[in-house]
This record gives sequence, C-alpha cells and structure tokens, in this order.
Amino acid sequence: MGFWCFGIFKKNQERSIPNAENIEDITPDNVRVFPYKVLKSATGNFHPSNRLGRGGFGVVFKGVLKDGTQVAVKTLSVESDQGTREFLTEINMISSVRHPNLVRLIGCCIEGRDRMLVYEYMENNSLASVLLGPTNKRIALDWSKRVSICLGTAQGLAFLHEEAKPHIVHRDIKASNILIDRDWNPKIGDFGLAKLFPDNVTHVSTRVAGTVGYLAPEYALLGQLTRKADIYSYGVLILEIISGRGSSNSAWGDDMMFLLEWTWKLRDEDNLLDVVDPELIEYPVDEMLRFIKVALFCTQAASQHRPSMKQVVEMLSKEVVDLDVKMLTKPDVYKRRSTENTSTSRSQESPSQGREGKKTKLRILPTRMMKSFASMTQLQPR
Repeated sequence: MGFWCFGIFKKNQERSIPNAENIEDITPDNVRVFPYKVLKSATGNFHPSNRLGRGGFGVVFKGVLKDGTQVAVKTLSVESDQGTREFLTEINMISSVRHPNLVRLIGCCIEGRDRMLVYEYMENNSLASVLLGPTNKRIALDWSKRVSICLGTAQGLAFLHEEAKPHIVHRDIKASNILIDRDWNPKIGDFGLAKLFPDNVTHVSTRVAGTVGYLAPEYALLGQLTRKADIYSYGVLILEIISGRGSSNSAWGDDMMFLLEWTWKLRDEDNLLDVVDPELIEYPVDEMLRFIKVALFCTQAASQHRPSMKQVVEMLSKEVVDLDVKMLTKPDVYKRRSTENTSTSRSQESPSQGREGKKTKLRILPTRMMKSFASMTQLQPR
C-alpha cells in the first residue's frame, strides 16, 4: 500500500512502533525521542508556511515545541530497510559529534515507517539563502562576516576530518549546507546523514550524482571518497563567499566558465581581485588575496596537492603566511553534459534549512589528472 513519505496521511496502525519494541529502552542516552504527534503539532501539521527547504534526504519544517524551543524538523524521505536499533546506533554517532561549527542534533522520531530528525533552529537560514538567494532576500555581508563564515566552516570541517571518531567525510559541502545562527556563526549541516542509508540509494548518494560546481573530479569520476573531496568543495565555497555568486549558476566570458574556471583565468591575467563581489566595497587587499589563493590550493586537480583542513585553518588564520602560488596547478571542473535532458535532474535545497540548488549527471573536463589517483589516501565511505 502506498503512502506519503512524510507519514501525514498514513493510517494510525502504520505509525505503530516496529515489532512493538519500546523505543525509549533502546535509545542512546544522548538522543531525545519525540512522539510523532508532538512534531506534528510543533510544525502546525507540517504546514507549508513552516517549510524551510527540501534536500536530498527530505523536507525540513520549522517547529516550536511546547516549551517555546524553536527547532528544525527534517522528515526523511528515504525508505530504508534498517531496523530501529541500527538506525538509533547511527543517530547516536551523529548526536555525539559536537562542535561550535556543527549543527546540533537534538533528537529523532521513529514511528512505523516515519523517520524524522530534530535539529537546533538556525535563525539566519543558510549561506545560500542570505548570500546567493534572490536579490530581494539577500542580506549584505561585510568582509568581517565573510571571514568569520570561511574560518568557522573550515574549523568545523577540520573537526569532522581529524578529531571526530570515527572520522567523517561530509560528501556535500556547499552553501546550502552551511547554516547561519543569529550571531552569524556558521554551522555545517547534514554531516553523517549518509550513514543512515545504504550506498545503493542513488538519489541520496553522490557517487553517481552530485551538486554541480562542487564535486571533486576524482570523486565524481571514480567514486573515491576522501577528505580531499571535501576540501575541493570547501575551496569552491570560499570563492562563492568572496564573489557573492554561485559556483555553477553563473557563467563568465564567451566560454561560459564556472566560477572556479573564471578565477583561474583571472589568476593567469594577474587580476584576481576582479572576482570579488562588487557589493563588497571595503576589505583588506592582502587578506582578500590570501583567501582567494587558499581556495585555489584547495581545488587543485591532483588531490594529494591539496592541503588538509587543519592546514587550511592555519592559512586562513595567520596574517603572514607563505603561499607559493608557483606551486599551484590548474583545477579540473565537472560540467553538465550538453546533450543531457536536465529536466530529469533532482532538485536539492539545504538538507537542514536552505534554498535550492541542482543535481545532475556530470562529466570531467579534462581527464589529464587520472595518473595521480593511485597515491590518494583512502577513507571508508560514510
């Protein structure tokens, strides 16, 4: 029998606890279990006016609990064969990963086939919304705010890569997955979520489809998941924050270049500052150039040439740092196939709170960097 993925219109018996287990008895201590009816009430019966966004994992709604706490409720749209115990084990892992620059998971809901995650609410939505959204909805970000967002995101990603146990590779670092709180602190959303579902769920996994403009070439081409794939995406993110434009939904020049390609062209012409957002009038030139160069180091074609996130944090933090730009190599960029029917692409908004981006099949331009793959450090996929 079919049903809506949100579980709103399902029959009452379908929301019963699987195998009559007492969820509270098998729930990790640091995970709060919310009854379905509580989240239904908090979101106004999942009213469209409370919708914050849609992502590859499901729709997100703003909710207000009875004690007045604002939350973001993500209704997971993927049907997984995972049992309740296995699902809660993964939830425990995600909820135990705490850092000031990671969105905090508060709890979950498991009733019948319903799976929901409850996150802390982020007042300023996503970076994609405030910086790359429609002109009438954008918020002016001065250089100090942009620096804070770049650095905070780098610190959160460095924690996932090097301090979290087990180490976590995000796989989808982009502007809509960077959430902004009331004090303009950035927090990475949706880290660890792919662990909740099998890798053969292709409309969630970015093994065969990914967000255009962010995907590291070695990941999209060979499906090899490493920390360096996240670092490539982060480099593109820096350029978006600096330019105020999306990585793939804007094009430059007669060749319709992506943002990364355009930045490299400006580097060859010794005009790097031309990439800076025209609305950003005041900024320290030396610091701006350093951030742009860090982005180019992060997006080099050969993954082993990219710095670690710990090194990135250091390069962004120090006022005086020796960046030998002569060592830079030209980045590779994936693009949409010219013959592809883009109407089949799956749209994606921030999996936590955010605006839309596009997912599509990709191709590599060019393929010269294939010989470098053998030396890449591998991690176990999430």
